[in-house]
Amino acid sequence: MQSDALLHLNLNRRGQFTRRNFLQAAALGVAGSPLLSQIQLNAAEMKKQGRACILLWLAGAPSQLETWDPKPGSPNGGETRKIQTQTPGIEIAHYWPKIASVMNDVALIRSMTGKEAAHERGTYHLHTGHRMLGIEKFPHFGSVVARELGDPNSDIPNFVSIGQTLSSGFLGVQVAPFIIDRPGQLPDNVTSDASAARQRRRLALLSQQERDFAQAGAEALVQEQSKLYQKASLMMTSPRLKAFEFDGESEDMQTAYGKNQLGQGLLVARRLVEAGVPFVEVRSTGWDMHSSIFRNMERRAADVDQGLSQLLTDLKSRGLLEKTLVLCMGEFGRTPKINARPPAPGRDHWVRNFNLLMAGAGIKGGQAIGKTDENGQEITENPVQVEDLFQSMCKAMGINADMELHTPIGRPVRLVDGGAVIKGLFG
Repeated sequence: MQSDALLHLNLNRRGQFTRRNFLQAAALGVAGSPLLSQIQLNAAEMKKQGRACILLWLAGAPSQLETWDPKPGSPNGGETRKIQTQTPGIEIAHYWPKIASVMNDVALIRSMTGKEAAHERGTYHLHTGHRMLGIEKFPHFGSVVARELGDPNSDIPNFVSIGQTLSSGFLGVQVAPFIIDRPGQLPDNVTSDASAARQRRRLALLSQQERDFAQAGAEALVQEQSKLYQKASLMMTSPRLKAFEFDGESEDMQTAYGKNQLGQGLLVARRLVEAGVPFVEVRSTGWDMHSSIFRNMERRAADVDQGLSQLLTDLKSRGLLEKTLVLCMGEFGRTPKINARPPAPGRDHWVRNFNLLMAGAGIKGGQAIGKTDENGQEITENPVQVEDLFQSMCKAMGINADMELHTPIGRPVRLVDGGAVIKGLFG
């Protein structure tokens, strides 16, 4: 069984190959390289099948009643009002006026139902399509996309996450997320202050150490590390490295996304997709609102409302939305009934029904799939399971959901175990 812990390049406690690891490795092989030449963005050449996915993850589980399925006037409605969207007949919570203005490009799934009401387990389920059972670590969907659609010889990673996320599981470090924390800046350690001669000596020493390690029985791991060093070196000299920065972006464009961590992260996500990266995750935190939910929603929703609506508008104007799947979701929902926690009421964990947003990649916009009852307690139409969601994600990305993946011990497992594409989702 492949073990991340045996790699020379340390993985973090979540089994992820971090930016620092990656670039420290690169520093051994390349220094003083001309990194900053003008980026040449050509998605058609750089993306296999031209497909990409941007996942906006709302960590902590946003409330369905304060996002896409408000229930004002009901006993569970609270202070949240509803507003009319661009699409006649579709109303959402009042915290989202900018999303309302692009509703014709958006599909809302109001009848999601899950099985995991704890954060870690729900996050795993909604990132992998599998429940956290047994010893197997299933891969993040982004790692599957990186393996199936990414260019194996790419000079920049095929999976980038702005903020911490899950690992590549048993698919290994080749398709692990490359994690950055500061959108708009070059990753750390992309240059080295060591001389070329000193680097050659370092590489020679490293090569000797790895030969000894390989002869001791770790040949497979040494080969994997060698590939990582090569990728790191390629990245350091890649003109596409500039996709991590904002060079060439107008001040107006940066402002349109929002001058905050979330907005700038979504702008980087668009730039990375445009540069050929097939999967980008952007993380937003602070959605676990057990208390003070109505006050906190005003603040949290504002950044997402601005950034996500601008992302959709920007992708569409560049002709990228039709091949880019955009997802906005969290790990589950929140209780319809409002609690009495101090200092102000909130909502607790709830998995029986929740909602999410999808757009692009052939998805029919201007629709809301599924319904809940007047109090938001029960699904009344078209329940959607997590497996149905992943079947639909695979269809959008052109990936065979029925394919078999093989664990390190050779056990075949289906990429998506059951489910069906959400009826009516695609145009």
